[in-house]
Amino acid sequence: MVNNVQIEQVEIIDKHVDELSELLIQLVKDDASIGFLPPLQISDANKYWMNVLNPEVLLFVAKINNQIVGSVQLQLCTKQNGGHRAEIAKLMTHPNYRRNGIGRSLMKKAEERAKQEGRSLLVLDTREGDPSNLLYSSIGYIHAGKIPYYAKSANGELHSTVLYYKSF
Repeated sequence: MVNNVQIEQVEIIDKHVDELSELLIQLVKDDASIGFLPPLQISDANKYWMNVLNPEVLLFVAKINNQIVGSVQLQLCTKQNGGHRAEIAKLMTHPNYRRNGIGRSLMKKAEERAKQEGRSLLVLDTREGDPSNLLYSSIGYIHAGKIPYYAKSANGELHSTVLYYKSF
């Protein structure tokens, strides 16, 4: 467990885009199922991050020694019938820092903020079989089902995604 992890909200992306892009590229290279396929170009990663922040998307990063080692997004639903819910998206932990509680810390921060925003339901999805399934189950997320053939990997294989929710 890493003790010196700081979780903070990113409100201006410009000064963090290079580190976030490197994190994203590393995870894609490591076969993470986060919407991109390798090889991910720096220009594509930068473009993605430059378009992430808006009033409905809150971005949190984990830092160790002032270096970004993880991130998560809290996407607030703005539909009239969805003001009580939000989605957790793109939970990322750098491969060199996994299994140190960083993902758990990021999720805790996102959940706290969701509650502050008046949200009582969180939803997320993740590739079936990934270690993230164990994390989500261990912190109280309930398996709601799965969708087969949802995401393609670099080798062309299609994988199921597992849907989870948590209410409070």
